[in-house]
Amino acid sequence: MNSNFTMKRALITGGSGALGGAICKRLAADGYAVIVHAGNNLEAANKVVNEINATGGVAEAISFDVTDADACESALQELCAKQAIQVLVSNAGVHADAPLAGMSQDQWQRVLQVNLQGFFNVCKPLIMPMARTRWGRVIGVSSIAARGNRGQANYAAAKAGLEAAVRSLSLEMASRGITANCVAPGIIDSPMTTSIFDQDFIRNTVPVGRIGKPEEVAALVAYLASEDAAYISGQTIAIDGGMR
Repeated sequence: MNSNFTMKRALITGGSGALGGAICKRLAADGYAVIVHAGNNLEAANKVVNEINATGGVAEAISFDVTDADACESALQELCAKQAIQVLVSNAGVHADAPLAGMSQDQWQRVLQVNLQGFFNVCKPLIMPMARTRWGRVIGVSSIAARGNRGQANYAAAKAGLEAAVRSLSLEMASRGITANCVAPGIIDSPMTTSIFDQDFIRNTVPVGRIGKPEEVAALVAYLASEDAAYISGQTIAIDGGMR
């Protein structure tokens, strides 16, 4: 490797989970120095880091609460003091499902704080250091639930807001070489989804007839983070097996 070569750095929030971990591993395989974020499960983030490092990739773990603006700014300023982070994958998210009529204030606020406010808290400290490099990728992990989904008014509102925020950012930062897009997964294989959806439901709901793989979402994220995707910005790309 050329001694003057500097790896681009990628931060994946919620990188300790099933989908986030797959994204971390794919970006590391593609040559990024990956920062695996966890909210409070640093052990899980370190497990992802160890798997990446064992295969020759470069990774480190970090833990902070995305809903705490001061904690985000402090942690991210420290990271950017070493080198700008040029890829942000905003993947941290939570569910707290209930019909709106029976939804508590805490359920509403918590989901918006993590899924939407968390994006702002993490993106804001990174965007100007990224802009100074004249190259960047911001990728929000949304959901097909952003279209509206029974029992998920809070989650749908947060993800729809994320898509609008990312679209707006794409317009603001286009002249700085920064693209901003969202991916919107459908039903993706994870411990949570396999306990909720049976095979009959999948066959009747997903036109391709199966649950998606985290690695398939990771491949789409990796493409949007690549040089090849430089002319794609302001988009939300569904990865849902044809669900509509």
